[in-house]
Amino acid sequence: MIAARKSATIRESGSDRIFGMVLYIFLGLVAVVVLYPLVYILSSSFSSGSAVAAGDVWLWPVHLSLVGYVGVFKYNAVWTGFVNSIIYTVGGSVLSVMMTIAFAYALSRKAMVGRRVLIIAVLVGLLFQGGLIPTFLVVKGLGLLNTRWAIILPTALNVFAIIVAKTFLQMTIPDELYQAAQIDGCGDFRFLTSIVLPLAKPIIAVLVLWAAVYDWNSYLPALIYLNSQALYPLSLELREILVLGQVSFSSMGNLTTAQIAEMTSMETVLPYALIVISVVPILLLYPFVQKYFVSGIFLGSVKE
Repeated sequence: MIAARKSATIRESGSDRIFGMVLYIFLGLVAVVVLYPLVYILSSSFSSGSAVAAGDVWLWPVHLSLVGYVGVFKYNAVWTGFVNSIIYTVGGSVLSVMMTIAFAYALSRKAMVGRRVLIIAVLVGLLFQGGLIPTFLVVKGLGLLNTRWAIILPTALNVFAIIVAKTFLQMTIPDELYQAAQIDGCGDFRFLTSIVLPLAKPIIAVLVLWAAVYDWNSYLPALIYLNSQALYPLSLELREILVLGQVSFSSMGNLTTAQIAEMTSMETVLPYALIVISVVPILLLYPFVQKYFVSGIFLGSVKE
């Protein structure tokens, strides 16, 4: 008891205080570097085009305006890309999680025949990849070019996610639980659906978040495999506006001449508004999986 009181009253030395101050200053600078671009984009999206072009926006919106969001919501290609991104994200995430959990569950069972060979194959796939051209030839050979499956199938199975999920299942689902279920007449499929999946909620949440963020932000597969603009995801539409500067005002809805002129003069605001809108779905998804995320990523990150 006396030792506990003494340890509670121990004061920090001067060097510890200096180190703490330097650490807080460093972390504060890192936070500013990370957060300021986000704040700038948000403020610019609510500012007038002339203020953004003149460089008057630093922290707060200047000449508060919603013209950027009006232009985005009137831009038909954005809505098409938004719907396509939802299809790719939901379909890709569901397929990816199903395949990853099934593969990881099989690798986590030590009694599985050929388990070591499959683990070696997974590790080789983690270290070596075929590259862009062989992948394109495979997609072309399967007849998937310019289809939605060209975006969903090639990235459905992630090797790193398999390793993380396998390690999590090995640490969470003991062999004794599987043996007890076998005694009660439970097969592998029933054991997976009734016992493993409810206990694997943390790693499933991690896999969902990983797959959803990747599928939502990915534009390179769409750029390579898709030719029809009707299949473009939102990220590719954003790329055309940000990188190529291609904004077709003719594809917008019923705008007056004055509104078109205003949109033309303030086209610099459109990319910022589109970035904000494209980030919102992921921000809405994260709170639902955040409580599982930390435990899942730490438990699954330990390699055997």
